[in-house]
Order: sequence, then structure tokens, then C-alpha cells
Amino acid sequence: MQAGASVSGRPIRAIMHPMAGSAQPRYVAVVGAGAEVCARLLADAESVGAELARRGAVVVTGGLGGVMEAACRGARSAGGVTLGILPGDDRRAANGWVSVAVATGMGELRNGLVVRACDAVIAVAGEYGTLSEIALALKAGKPVVGVATWKIPGVRSAPDAIAAVDLALGAIGPH
Repeated sequence: MQAGASVSGRPIRAIMHPMAGSAQPRYVAVVGAGAEVCARLLADAESVGAELARRGAVVVTGGLGGVMEAACRGARSAGGVTLGILPGDDRRAANGWVSVAVATGMGELRNGLVVRACDAVIAVAGEYGTLSEIALALKAGKPVVGVATWKIPGVRSAPDAIAAVDLALGAIGPH
């Protein structure tokens, strides 16, 4: 776009991505149970979110509570960006740590959007919804790393948050 370009006599302002001119951020989904999660696993999810943010990744979640909220809290506390892809119609349902909330109105079908929006998945514990996200990610050929989650072929197990982030980011490489 040329400087001074206009449409209908009004100047056009280019919107630049904050990372313009550098590598685009990697998007990593952190998935896991939305309720009834023990304190240790919530701490793991928060550490995963914080470490992803420190390394410049955008944290993608389902935007609600439990593991999703803990990962968002960690990322935002470390200065990162979080994307919450919500099952319902109301963006206000997002946890308070979501930077950008997308209300889909799709219920659990939004799990497919969470997976498609990311470059890799880190699963922290989880129930059947997490299992569906793991399966969709594996089917899509996306790397999946697990911390205390389902033992499934194709899911790389990590003993802790730092190892999970190392494995996930290592699997997708720089962007």
C-alpha cells in the first residue's frame, strides 16, 4: 500500500500485526477438564500457559474454567495472548483471562475449531471432551503432548509443564 492512499477521499490506515517483519507466533492449544481439576493439575496448566507466553506462543483454549482458565491465567500473567473458542453464544462466558473470545454457539463441536486454530496441542489431564480434541488433533496430523492425560498412540507424554512446552514447540518448529 502506498503512503497517502485513500478510498472515497479518506486515508487508508494499514493494520500491522504486532509481529510484522518477524516470525509469526505459534498457536498452541491447552486442553483439559473444565471442572473438578485437582490443584496440582491446575498448577501444571498455569505453568504451561506461562511458559508458552514467555516463548511467544498464543495460547488457544476452549475459554471456560478448569485447565482452560489456569492456562489462560498463566499466559496472561506472563504477558501473553490467549484465544478462547467458546461453546456457547455469549462471549461474556469466557474466563477473565481470555484476551480474545470467540462465541461459536456450537457446543462441544467447537473442539474441532480449537484444534484447527492451533499448531500443536498440550493436553493436561482431561475427560471425554479432551479425548475428542486429542483425536481430532492426531487425525489432523498436529503434534499432541500430554501431561497426566490419556495414554494413546501418537500422544507424547511429558512429565511436567516445561517438558510439555519443549516437546510441543519443538514438534512444530519456528514459524
